[in-house]
Amino acid sequence: MADSVIKLVTSFNEALNARNVEAMMRLMTPDCVFENTYPPPDGARYEGQAAVRAFWEEFFRNSTQATIEIEEIFGSENRCIMRWRYHWVDASGKPGYIRGVDVYKIEKDLIAEKLSYVKG
Repeated sequence: MADSVIKLVTSFNEALNARNVEAMMRLMTPDCVFENTYPPPDGARYEGQAAVRAFWEEFFRNSTQATIEIEEIFGSENRCIMRWRYHWVDASGKPGYIRGVDVYKIEKDLIAEKLSYVKG
């Protein structure tokens, strides 16, 4: 089962890096939950396909060069943990990055929760 949850989360990350919201949402449950890293301290919480989709569509409009690099990933039963590095280029052309971790919960071979945490 660990291999299947890792494959699912890796596929989700590939769709994210391709900015393919349709593919991302096909990998999430109808009642999915996404907790963003912003604003601190808890981040915003989005519940359900419509809210999560709206977040990603807005994110990609504002972050046209964003990518998530997987630093480490492991899974167990219906959970997957992914350490990542989020890269961007700001409006002046200056690159930047932050590091963080996502905690995923899998239900019926789909992502039910994506809880994101960031260093700093």
